[in-house]
Amino acid sequence: MEPIVDLQLALEHGLSENEYRRIIEILGRAPSYTELGIYSVMWSEHCSYKNSIAELKKLPRTGVRLLVGAGEENAGLVDIGDGLAVAFKIESHNHPSAVEPYQGAATGVGGIMRDIFTMGARPIAALNSLRFGNIVNSQTKRLIKGVVKGIGDYGNSFGVPTVAGDVFFDESYQENPLVNAMAVGIVKHNEIAKAIAQGDGNIVLIVGSATGRDGIHGATFASEEISEESESKRPSVQVGDPFTEKLLLEATLEVIRNKLVVGIQDMGAAGITCSTAEMSAKGNSGMEIILDQVPVREKNMSGYEIMLSESQERMLIVAEPQNVIPVQNIFKKWDLHCSVIGKVTDEPRLKIKYKNKLIADFPPDSLVLGGGAPVYNRESCIPDYIDKVRSFNPDDIPIPRDFTSCFLEILSSPNICSRKWITTQYDSMVRSNTVSNVFGDAAVIRLQGTHKALAVKTDCNPRYVYLNPFIGAQIAVAESARNVVCMGAKPVAITNCLNFGNPYKPEIFWQFKETIRGISEACKILNTPVTGGNVSFYNENPDGAIFPTPVIGMLGEISDIKNCISGSFKEAGDDIILLGQTNGHIGGSEYLKKVHGLISGDAPPINLANEKNLQTIILELIDKRLFRSAHDISDGGLAIALAECCIFDREKCFGVVVNFQTKLRPDFYLFGEDQSRVIVSSEPKNSSEVLSICSGNGISAEIIGKVTKTDFKIGNVIECSVDQIKEIYYQSLEKLIYQ
Repeated sequence: MEPIVDLQLALEHGLSENEYRRIIEILGRAPSYTELGIYSVMWSEHCSYKNSIAELKKLPRTGVRLLVGAGEENAGLVDIGDGLAVAFKIESHNHPSAVEPYQGAATGVGGIMRDIFTMGARPIAALNSLRFGNIVNSQTKRLIKGVVKGIGDYGNSFGVPTVAGDVFFDESYQENPLVNAMAVGIVKHNEIAKAIAQGDGNIVLIVGSATGRDGIHGATFASEEISEESESKRPSVQVGDPFTEKLLLEATLEVIRNKLVVGIQDMGAAGITCSTAEMSAKGNSGMEIILDQVPVREKNMSGYEIMLSESQERMLIVAEPQNVIPVQNIFKKWDLHCSVIGKVTDEPRLKIKYKNKLIADFPPDSLVLGGGAPVYNRESCIPDYIDKVRSFNPDDIPIPRDFTSCFLEILSSPNICSRKWITTQYDSMVRSNTVSNVFGDAAVIRLQGTHKALAVKTDCNPRYVYLNPFIGAQIAVAESARNVVCMGAKPVAITNCLNFGNPYKPEIFWQFKETIRGISEACKILNTPVTGGNVSFYNENPDGAIFPTPVIGMLGEISDIKNCISGSFKEAGDDIILLGQTNGHIGGSEYLKKVHGLISGDAPPINLANEKNLQTIILELIDKRLFRSAHDISDGGLAIALAECCIFDREKCFGVVVNFQTKLRPDFYLFGEDQSRVIVSSEPKNSSEVLSICSGNGISAEIIGKVTKTDFKIGNVIECSVDQIKEIYYQSLEKLIYQ
């Protein structure tokens, strides 16, 4: 017996009173129980973007190389020439990972992979961006072990290399970790598939796994704050099967390659509900669906449960009648379900039948983003903490007595030291396209059959965004671009995953609006349009919101893989050249947090025009083969960047002797995090040309030292052995996790 639908039940489903009244207005009657569930998930923040879409439209979403822009398909699509395109996207799986870290992270990987291969693209790389609380906390250790194992097990079994990512630890994520998964795929222009339903009488099929009760109301769960009750919502966490997904990948690409589908879409958030509604709305059509024909793996499932289930490894396909049997034969060959569950109609109505009863009948356009889904402009105001942190005077902190000890302490920070404990649990070399001898700021994947390669990276310093959302967001875009540039790649486009607290709180929405403004300005100047992504709100726990965390996934193109370089020093005797201006900015720095226990000041200032100029000249000098190495200076400042250049290649480490002449405070010079700076090494015979080209283009450049065979020495302020640096850098994270 279904519950009686009334306002109270609507409120329990996460709808507001106005939204419930709007549903009645759309339908011309009270909704059925199934319809209430359908509207509640599709109008949740996770599916509708109702609190963010008005701001997201301000992002630059067009470009000459974009084949598919933001919001048009399952993922963005960028032309890279030779009849090839790159599909890439990043999404969050934060709340599921908080209550069930292994499955939450694993299904995050699976979901983003399906977004890529439903477009006809074969996934070639996975990345992730992770945020956790204090690493000495036992709960944090449990979460990181579960998340890393979930990512590793799914990606390794599925057969796509996990090539890059970033990890950050801060108390603000203590009860609410962030697990953002990114995927990259390659597709031929003539094999691109679309998520659309068209053609009266065309057949609707569900393919892949059977449908169970896992994940019901997962989208709603993702649209509310973490609380003491969250543990009881484990059923909202989906359960993944990477081996089935591998079969689904091959079968899906085969039917697309053979031109057997009109449209295809992954069943992610909201399951059958989302895919039927979005495909119908996009085609200005409707569907008649018979749920009795959906393969299920549990007894006595209701229509409500079947429509809202988020069971993994499922797709919805629309095919012409004559192609149904060929489609079914292909999926049968791969040992997967492929069942006819309905047909496309010209009438723009979605009609759902179950056990000879019409349980839902509504216009699909009323559910979707850009259609009838609600759109809100939330109130915003500057948080009170801004004035407090901006009142910070850096001269008030004491000068360290021992700079070597200070340097080694920062090097041991979980936000600085090597993530090898994590990355060795991922298969980064499967399919043999990952360039293994590259040690630096981004991952490089060769494109078989061409001279080209892709450089990919995720990045965001949440402290900067907390202190100044506008500038911090600009830095996130600029640094991710700088990362791929330092590998010899031209930045092409970005995807983003915007992780914030409760948008109904004016202070949180101010952070969000300022972040959008910052990303927009940076992308326009750096010519990296936004191809799509994800918004994850409600990342809060009883103690407050996470730091605002707009993770940027950057795609860069290397036209000739021979031009690819890395961040590791190559030969003793090479000159070390500092590009960019050092002003000793320590606001939001790792030094300030690790050594002095403060998160204060302002984000480092950045001049985007100068940043663009620097990146252009670096690519020009790499093309001229004037650099041996290039490495971005970021978290930890100059001293940390120099150390990383020495030990990136563990089999061939180097030392440095660096001059120390500065009018700045020594700690500010060594550990300040000024933007638009890069450490490069050059053969001495090329250094004068490097300096001349930089000077002629208005870029500060100076030789600050030499690469040596042993020992690490910066003036008379820091001196230690390379072996000591290597041990601290590569062993600190594992020690922290297991102590």
